[in-house]
Amino acid sequence: MNQKIVALLGRKDEPTDAVEEYCRYLGEALRLHGFALQIARVPWVERGWPLALKDLWQQAEAWRGNWVFVQYTALAWSARGFPAKVLKVLNTLRRAGARIGVIFHDVEPYPGSRMVDRLRRSAQMRTMRRAVRLADLGVFTVFLENISWARNLPGKTVFIPVGANLPVPPTGAGVRTPRAGRALRISVFGITGGKSGRREAATIVKALNYASTKAGELELNAFGRHANDFAAELREGLRGTSVKVRVQGVLPPEQVAEELCSSDLLLFVRGQISSRRGSAIAGIACGLPVIAYQGPETAAPTTDAGVVLVSPKNPAELGEALTRVLTDDVYRESLAERSRAAQEKYFSWAAIARRYSEELRKLD
Repeated sequence: MNQKIVALLGRKDEPTDAVEEYCRYLGEALRLHGFALQIARVPWVERGWPLALKDLWQQAEAWRGNWVFVQYTALAWSARGFPAKVLKVLNTLRRAGARIGVIFHDVEPYPGSRMVDRLRRSAQMRTMRRAVRLADLGVFTVFLENISWARNLPGKTVFIPVGANLPVPPTGAGVRTPRAGRALRISVFGITGGKSGRREAATIVKALNYASTKAGELELNAFGRHANDFAAELREGLRGTSVKVRVQGVLPPEQVAEELCSSDLLLFVRGQISSRRGSAIAGIACGLPVIAYQGPETAAPTTDAGVVLVSPKNPAELGEALTRVLTDDVYRESLAERSRAAQEKYFSWAAIARRYSEELRKLD
């Protein structure tokens, strides 16, 4: 009989919920290790916190002795990123006799220099530290040595990267055709909204403008969250170049996998690449070279994949890196091979489920 695990989520994200998708893929992979994962939510948005906690207590009576993994992002447990009430959730589970795990999908507090940003950051730091103390197991999606506040934490903590929320081929192999007779395709999976997205679109335009003068005819394939919001900027910025622009919005997972597997590389400019950034890991999972910014969270095993790192302080490096990958077929294929190997060893759901199973068996 499979051992039950509960993945406990807060507010549902829209239009897609990456954390829920993470739980579904993880649950499927854990079945092979003798675990049955079910998803539950604390409906605090719909019912308010008092009734939601009462409902949780009634549910948790059936979870005594079982693992309950609370999925932490600040906005999952607070409308404005002040997530202290997640501690009430953990205390409720503790009183009910559940074994508590916390999976930190957000590993750092939010940035910002305003007074509200400083207050929010302080609240998030206190909440995350307290959550680790209340948990029987803390799972971090970034290597702990690269998290500003997570060194020398009490209790049991482990690092397990995220996987791609996609039905990718087992080997991560793409379906790209040889270069001869076709334009090379650069994919951009998701753009940040607002002012940040505008800067990202300008960066993408500048990098492809540069690369198109060296690499000839190219295709830009932008899709995912907020891509449609910046379609006009992308098309106007690349007008008159040899770059064909294709922009789509949010796509079903099967189509995302198809789009990536038929591309030649992934350009990731949504901040630093990290083992918690699922849209970047999606490129690795599909066997692509990835060109991305380096940051404090950038470390192995992400750097074991075919990732070309550039400095966020010098965005001009993106165009140069893009040009080299596009014009050197041998180099591009060597990067793709590294991504396929890293996917199999670290980022596949089979590898991730194996890590969870190992850690849970240690705590039996």
